[in-house]
Amino acid sequence: MPTYEYECTVCGTHFTRRRHFSDPPVKACPQGHHAVRRLFSPPAIVFKGSGFYVTDNRNSKPSNPSTEKEDKDSKPAD
Repeated sequence: MPTYEYECTVCGTHFTRRRHFSDPPVKACPQGHHAVRRLFSPPAIVFKGSGFYVTDNRNSKPSNPSTEKEDKDSKPAD
């Protein structure tokens, strides 16, 4: 269940609410004012470990495309 952060435009109170996606939007702050806006913040996802960069999946030895092409051409056809 996601947590959303809100701010009252009347008194400036910041508060958070855990809401289902299907729940109606929050319309009142804890002080009772009915002028609330939802604040947007970056997601709480952190990518750590290997596999997230192009350099993580490369082979240890560099391949030479011209050598591989010559090897394929020199093999006899069955």
